Amino acid sequence: MRIVLGLEYDGSRFRGWQTQPDRSGVQDALEHALAIVAGTPVRCICAGRTDAGVHATAQVVHFDAPYPRPLSAWTRGLNALLPSTVGVTWARAVSDGFHARFDALERTYRYILLPRHERPGLLHGRVGWWHGSLDVDAMRAAAQAILGTHDFSAFRAAQCQSRSPVRVLRRLDINEEGPFVVFEFAANAFLHHMVRNLVGSLVYVGAARKPTHWLSELLAGRDRRWAAPTFAPDGLYLTAVAYPAELSLPPTPVCAPLPPSCA
Repeated sequence: MRIVLGLEYDGSRFRGWQTQPDRSGVQDALEHALAIVAGTPVRCICAGRTDAGVHATAQVVHFDAPYPRPLSAWTRGLNALLPSTVGVTWARAVSDGFHARFDALERTYRYILLPRHERPGLLHGRVGWWHGSLDVDAMRAAAQAILGTHDFSAFRAAQCQSRSPVRVLRRLDINEEGPFVVFEFAANAFLHHMVRNLVGSLVYVGAARKPTHWLSELLAGRDRRWAAPTFAPDGLYLTAVAYPAELSLPPTPVCAPLPPSCA
C-alpha cells in the first residue's frame, strides 16, 4: 500500500532533507521511524528536497508500506519516534501510481527576513537577517522581470543536477509584516538554491546596491557569477505543495507562521 504523509520540520538541526552518510538528514530521521513502525526498512520520496537549515511546514512524502497498518500508525506512531523537531501532520492511502515529486503541480516557499542593524538572537535560525533597512517598493519593481517562464541559470547553484534551468515562476509577493520583510515564491519547481539566490539579489536592489533593472540583466546573462551571494537558509520555509484536485489530498497552508515581533 502506498502512503503519503504531510510533514513539518525545523531544518536548523539537519543537513537538509536528503539522507546523509552520518544520518543527519530529515529523510534519515523519518526512515528510521518508518522502519520501526513497518518492521522493515522503508525508503521514502519527498516533493522537494530542502537544503541544510531550511524548514518546512508542508513537505509531502510517499512510501510503500510493506504490511497493512492503520493510518494512525503513520501519524501518532511515527510522531512518537521522530525527533521533537519533526512532525507528521497527516497520512493518506493513495494509488500505487502516486509520486510525491512528479505529481506535484506547484511548490510555494516563504522567506522571512529581518532587516535591522542588530542581528537576531532569539530568532537565530528561524529568520534571515540583513544589516539595515530595505526599499520594498524597489524590490517589488525588480521582481516583475523574473515572473513567468525563464532560464534561471543566473540563480542556479553550481552543483544543481536538474536537466533544465527553465522554470515557471508564477508568483512572487514581497510584503512588510511587522518588522519583517516576507517573500513568497510559487513555481512549478525550483532549481537548487534558486530561492535563496533570488532573495540575495532582490536584497541588493532593496539596499540600493543595484538598480531595479539588474535582475532582468542577470536573467539575460545566465551567469551565476554576476548575481548576489546565496542568502542564508535560516528564514526559508517550504510552505505548500499543490497536487491535482482529484487526488483529494489535505490542503496545505501557503504561509509559514511569523515569529513574534522583535521590533
